[in-house]
Amino acid sequence: MTTNPTPQIWLYDTTLRDGTQREGLSVSIEDKLRIAKRLDQLGIPFIEGGWPGANPKDVQFFWQQQEDPLKQAEIVAFCSTRRPNTNAADEPMLQDILAAGTRWVTIFGKSWDLHVTTGLKTTLEENLAMIRDTVEFFRAQGRRVIYDAEHWFDGYKHNQDYALQTLEAAFKAGAEWLVLCDTNGGTLPHEVSQIVEAVNSHLSVVSCQEQMTTDNGQLTTPQIGIHTHNDSDMAVANALAAVMAGARMVQGTINGYGERCGNANLCSLIPNLQLKLGYSCIGEHQLNQLTEASRFVSEVVNLAPDEHAPFVGRSAFAHKGGIHVSAVERNPLTYEHIQPEQVGNRRRIVISEQAGLSNVLAKARTFGIELDKQTPQARQILQRLKDLENEGYQFEAAEASFALLMYEALGGRQQFFEIRGFQVHCDLIEEKEASNALATVKVAVSGKNILEAAEGNGPVAALDAALRKALVNFYPQIATFELTDYKVRILDGHTGTAAKTRVLAESGNGYQRWTTVGVSTNILAASYQAVVEGLEYGLLLHSQAEAALKASS
Repeated sequence: MTTNPTPQIWLYDTTLRDGTQREGLSVSIEDKLRIAKRLDQLGIPFIEGGWPGANPKDVQFFWQQQEDPLKQAEIVAFCSTRRPNTNAADEPMLQDILAAGTRWVTIFGKSWDLHVTTGLKTTLEENLAMIRDTVEFFRAQGRRVIYDAEHWFDGYKHNQDYALQTLEAAFKAGAEWLVLCDTNGGTLPHEVSQIVEAVNSHLSVVSCQEQMTTDNGQLTTPQIGIHTHNDSDMAVANALAAVMAGARMVQGTINGYGERCGNANLCSLIPNLQLKLGYSCIGEHQLNQLTEASRFVSEVVNLAPDEHAPFVGRSAFAHKGGIHVSAVERNPLTYEHIQPEQVGNRRRIVISEQAGLSNVLAKARTFGIELDKQTPQARQILQRLKDLENEGYQFEAAEASFALLMYEALGGRQQFFEIRGFQVHCDLIEEKEASNALATVKVAVSGKNILEAAEGNGPVAALDAALRKALVNFYPQIATFELTDYKVRILDGHTGTAAKTRVLAESGNGYQRWTTVGVSTNILAASYQAVVEGLEYGLLLHSQAEAALKASS
């Protein structure tokens, strides 16, 4: 008995070219090289590196790739067809593509007669010649060609016969892939399905009529790809529709980066194709690196990750409602469509005023605290949580503060230090448009009082510096702690300057990050609470790590 092989989908990543056209996104040559290596590790077969000759950065990128090639991925150079009324062999632009040294080249050409006559300002026949001449030129130079049919779906809907002629021109000239591009992002999935099916049928007839064969005499079958944009929030859906209609290459970007509203998001496409539709895209061991790769690229391009992104977002498998948490604890299938580990993500139990006892018990386990419904402190913790959230606290964004709340309720909150008082003084120097702050803190450690002062460029910075200065001699590890983020929100703005303020302070020690919260009508008091708890939780982590090390030795 034989089994049918799993159908293959060829992934084509254009983060380094199309993705960098996103407004506000800029990458260095080093950034591009790091991303390319990470995509190679993820198992992406084709990585579009850019347009050699368009800018010095892309030229250097392809030079570096020749010096230090990737392990398995094909780096692809991208360019347009030759200009009207010229010869491909005489085009300096195409010589730059050859110099990039890639085995594969992607050429884009016009499919929409409107773009030919108004954009290129040439004839429809000349556009066909431009496509043929450019593909033939690269084929003669030993390059393999992917043809991107720009504005394909709009062109097909406005002039079907001509749009199909452009594909025929590329195919007959030797292009191995014909990629249908929804460049304006306005097509809907049912249209994509119908048009891809029609194109496949048409090209199969053309192939039979032309009797085009490969070097070993086998009949050439046109390979269709899809390239979608997200202007109608349909990029992923359109790409899936195309695959189900016969497309076998999918182009997209990590995290959906791209011009305007972005490109098809490979972080959603890959698991949908592989886990839901049964196609083979990347290895299983690579699929569980997807979340890490998504966040890596976010970090390199200096854009905050989308916490609510499907599959790879921090909230993708977060459960907040008490009924949901109770069900997930019994069977994750009740509220999870896949296992989060399949894409390298993890389940999170969120603590908030909507939490039930199940949330508290599940969250406690993540901190190594075993509680059950009969534990009296469990309900005390839940009630304290709800009371504080009613006052404006937000523990779903400040899990470190919730951990300290639990330890306190259980009588196990370690007191590393005690704040006896603090003062903050600010001077505003108008001529220099700068403010200096001086903070003085009085801290007790093991019964010993310490008085310290420190300056900062603002009151919170000065307070943080003074606390560290007072404590570092007792706890040297504090020198590794860093205040990495600080957010303020006004909770009841209608009261003006008397409004209650919530402060979230994110801290880190180089390999871990944690967030604490403070709430008060005094912004300095709220900041003080968040900063102090941040230091306290960092010391708790260090103490637990030392205890675990001793236990294992």
